[in-house]
Amino acid sequence: MDRPRPFLTAEWRHLAMLNFEIAGEVLEPLAPPGTVIDTYKGTAYLSVLGLVFLDTRIKGVPIPFHRNFEEVNLRFYVRHLAGNEWRRGVVFIKEIVSSVAVATTARVAYNENYVVMEMGHRVEKVHDSDRLLVAYRWRLREKWNHLQAIAEGEAHIPAPGSFEEFITDHHWGYTRQRDGSCIEYQVEHPVWPVRHAAEYVFECDVAAMYGEQFAGALSVAPGSAFIMDGSAVSVYPGRTCEV
Repeated sequence: MDRPRPFLTAEWRHLAMLNFEIAGEVLEPLAPPGTVIDTYKGTAYLSVLGLVFLDTRIKGVPIPFHRNFEEVNLRFYVRHLAGNEWRRGVVFIKEIVSSVAVATTARVAYNENYVVMEMGHRVEKVHDSDRLLVAYRWRLREKWNHLQAIAEGEAHIPAPGSFEEFITDHHWGYTRQRDGSCIEYQVEHPVWPVRHAAEYVFECDVAAMYGEQFAGALSVAPGSAFIMDGSAVSVYPGRTCEV
C-alpha cells in the first residue's frame, strides 16, 4: 500500500520544554481507548512545550496569513499496541495558538483541544555568551503567563534508554474522538539534539488554564528542562486505532 501524503508539514523550531512528574492515576481518565500510560522507570510525566511553527502547509498548501505562529501545549505520554508493535505516542491535554484558522483545522481534523489566545515569543543569546534563552507567553484573562528556559553548552543526541530519549522519541499522536473511539496519527521527524536548561520560568494559572487536577504537579519545580532547535516535521492523516 502506498504511504499516504502528509496532512500537515511545517518546521517546528525553538522548542522549550519543562517536564513534571505526575501520578499516573491523574492521567488515566484522559488516555484514549487502546492506550496505556507510558512511564520512565515507573514514573509518569507531563510536559509543557513551547514551539514555533514555520512554513506551515496543509496537504502542501500554505494557510494564508497563518504559516508562522507559536504554540504552547500540555502533553503526556502513552503506548499503543498495534499488532506486535508497541507505538509510543503523545496525548495533548490542551494546545494554545494565536490563530483561529489553525485551531479550527486541528479541531476538525484530529479533535484536538486547541484554544486561541494572544501569544508571543523570543529567542536570544544571553549577554553575548553561549547561553540560549527561549521564552513563550500567552494571555489568559488579561494576565500574561510565561514559559522560559535558558540553556548553555552544546546540544547532544539523546542516549538510548535515557530520559531525554523517552521524552523526545514519541512519533505518534493519540486522540479520543467525539464518539469515544481513538484515532492515531504519525508524526515524522529526525532525532532532535537536546540542550539541558539549568534555568527556567513557568508562571501560569494552572487551575484556570488546565484544571485543578494538574495544579499540584505543575506548581513544583520541573524535574528537567530542555531546549531543542527542532526540524522539519510531517504529520500524517489520522486513522482509527485497533483496540
